[in-house]
Amino acid sequence: MRSIGVATVMIVAAVVIVAALAGCTSGGELTAPTATTAPTTSPIESTAPTTPPSTSPSASSAASTRPSSAAPRTVQQILTAMPEGERVGQLFMVGAASTGTDQAATTAITRYHVGSVILMGQGPTSIARTADAAAGLQRHAGPIKLFVATDQEGGEVQRLHGDGFSSIPSALRQGAESPASLRNDAKRWAAQLRAAGVNLDLAPVADTVPSASFAPSNPPIGALDREFGFDPGTVAGHATAFAQGLADAGVDATLKHFPGLGRVTGNTDTTAGVTDRTTTRHDEYLAPFAAAVQGGAPFVMMSTAYYSRIDPGRPAAFSPTIVTGMLRGDLHFRGVVISDDVGSAAQVAAFAPGARAVDFIAAGGDMVLTVDSSLIGRMATAVLARARSDTGFHALVDAAALRVLTAKKARGLLSP
Repeated sequence: MRSIGVATVMIVAAVVIVAALAGCTSGGELTAPTATTAPTTSPIESTAPTTPPSTSPSASSAASTRPSSAAPRTVQQILTAMPEGERVGQLFMVGAASTGTDQAATTAITRYHVGSVILMGQGPTSIARTADAAAGLQRHAGPIKLFVATDQEGGEVQRLHGDGFSSIPSALRQGAESPASLRNDAKRWAAQLRAAGVNLDLAPVADTVPSASFAPSNPPIGALDREFGFDPGTVAGHATAFAQGLADAGVDATLKHFPGLGRVTGNTDTTAGVTDRTTTRHDEYLAPFAAAVQGGAPFVMMSTAYYSRIDPGRPAAFSPTIVTGMLRGDLHFRGVVISDDVGSAAQVAAFAPGARAVDFIAAGGDMVLTVDSSLIGRMATAVLARARSDTGFHALVDAAALRVLTAKKARGLLSP
């Protein structure tokens, strides 16, 4: 791999971050409340009631689904008409099978109003079979359709493969292309996703691994060739190109894993206590995130690692300093903030399921990802209970739901 001098990297990173901080936007300015509330970081089970969020339609809910010849409602009007349980449901994404019928995911959608799913890709499939599975899930969603996501990065991380799906090279190989060429390739891969009913890709990885020699010691990224290169400038250009190529074909991109997993030596999926002891609040390795946010990326995924030089007491996904202060504040991101998996990940296993969801929303997050759909009842119930007892947290729920609905409107997922 080409080596770039430290001075060059710092200049590239500084230019990108300065440009981003000067006014990067994604998803448009929102009018939702901006109240904050301290997170609950205790790993003790939530004392929220065990009854699920209410599914009883109210008069306003009925009005929200009734066809009308009037002018289309605004996103704020749609949010205002939604019962609390439905608002909370929009803040969750659960795992679902990419073929056949997934009863657990269907229950999450119909009982808890879950607004998004991730197709897990349990084996070889086809575009047609995946499209049938996605359509089956969408039929249960009502007038507000689902974000149907998957992990389609390339290389070791490509959930959907088989008839009609290209074999996508690893990000490290993609990094050898020009950004313009990668954008065209990403558009082609995204067109396959669209044909399969997928409208959200949990890609690209915007993490920077510091060197080829360090990569084998970096289990989540470098060991799997998930990085576009070994300097922030290369990663910034290629992550932005990949995200824009997805958008060209009508699929939303997700930058991950803010503020970066390229310098850790443990995998948060399989290991607890994973800590980055290098990254700082204004680190040069944030440049790829800043560049792609400025380029219009609509989703950013939060890491669950600890960052000892920023907020040593909380995983990044539960940290108001990192989610609200850095991503929303420093980078001016206005789109949807999604968590890395907080259902099955060993990194957050010590936190009760309900606390994981509450802490993420309290930090400023919008969409809780749990691959394990069996946890949705405890998570949604805890968020709903906290919203009913804490006006500041209720405002955060409304703000998060508004951002999710705004993203859905941009993708044509809201009925008039």
